[in-house]
Amino acid sequence: MLVTIAADARNLSLPEAKPESVGFSSQRLKLLDAGMKAVVDTKQLSGIATVLARRGQIVHQTTYGLADIAGGKRMEMDSIVRIYSMTKPITGVAMMMLYEEGKWKPSDPISRHIPEFKDLKVYAGNGPDGQPIFVAPTHAPTIGELMSHTAGFTYGVFGSTPVDKQYQQSAPLAAASLQEFIDRMAKLPLLYQPGEGWVYSVSVDIQGYLVEKLSGKSFPDFLRERIFTPLGMNDTAFHVPKDKMSRLATIYQWGREDLTALPHDKGVNEPPGLPSGGGGLYSTAADYLRFAQMLANKGQLDGKRLLAPSTVALMTTNHVPDLVKNQSGKFGIGNYRMQPGFGFGFDVAIYEEPLRVGSPTGKGTYLWDGLAGTWFWIDPTNEVVFLGIIQRRGGPPDAPNIEDLSRQLTFQALIEPAK
Repeated sequence: MLVTIAADARNLSLPEAKPESVGFSSQRLKLLDAGMKAVVDTKQLSGIATVLARRGQIVHQTTYGLADIAGGKRMEMDSIVRIYSMTKPITGVAMMMLYEEGKWKPSDPISRHIPEFKDLKVYAGNGPDGQPIFVAPTHAPTIGELMSHTAGFTYGVFGSTPVDKQYQQSAPLAAASLQEFIDRMAKLPLLYQPGEGWVYSVSVDIQGYLVEKLSGKSFPDFLRERIFTPLGMNDTAFHVPKDKMSRLATIYQWGREDLTALPHDKGVNEPPGLPSGGGGLYSTAADYLRFAQMLANKGQLDGKRLLAPSTVALMTTNHVPDLVKNQSGKFGIGNYRMQPGFGFGFDVAIYEEPLRVGSPTGKGTYLWDGLAGTWFWIDPTNEVVFLGIIQRRGGPPDAPNIEDLSRQLTFQALIEPAK
């Protein structure tokens, strides 16, 4: 059953507007409903929640299907979900707050703030004997490169190079603490020369450590005190308290033909020893909308300013060199390929020239998503915010890209775009 929910204090705490009052067609928005509904009706998803806002007002919001199939629990706007890599833009905002305090500059070598990284080496291919060669970096990787995934780090799971194998053996993200994570990372080589590639990586987990070091607060405390509490994101954290477990959605894995429920994360009710800035947070549609709207408002929400407009602009401007983007989409992750017209800022991807890459979004639209299917995008040109919540890892090979579909179905309904 499709459920359209009116905004209220419990759900979204943003004003509501009739679609026509902000340039959308109510009739054409029915296609958005139908498109999202179809993915659940065909049992490719258990449930979905979407929210669309323009100019700070909610235009359209729906929930469809279930947060837990076995328990018959409906997907709601306050269903708690694992947002995985949608943690990254939140970590990026924390870093930008410290940037505003003069704690770092994009040109700073990372080793200025993390001395353990002063002797990093770079993989330079294999020698005649088949053994890997490691050389000094042409320049010390910088904080700006760290935040744009161009510093040379990787995850170790998307390739089979000697560097990937070292990551797999070291398992830095399995460390018991952020300090142990850094100690393990300091012994691993960079995959490529800084600034000469773009590889999705543990860079944002390194940023989580930097937030701790530069602020003098634990990473979870900084996020709670400086971001979550001011924005009223009361259900966003690195763990789920036991009294909120009834709202926790189940993550499903797509098998060969259907969905299989995955167990909840081990230790879901306890703060983790290693709070992952790259993928550790739980949140809700209601909470994340407030975070996204803050960015869309150029750093403030409900009179509480987290960042200056110039800082949001710095975060959401491309920082990937042309020499990387001009390599025919060689670098990227999933459907997002670095190329002329599409780049990456500080912890968000950016449609610099959307029409050039076949997107209906406005110029400068920035976005990211998560491993279990959550996604968001912010179109500053058209003043549009969109948030989607699902909980599925993997998917049928012929399944639509729901994130791209959400953009198509949203913009066909925007009958008064920005001039």
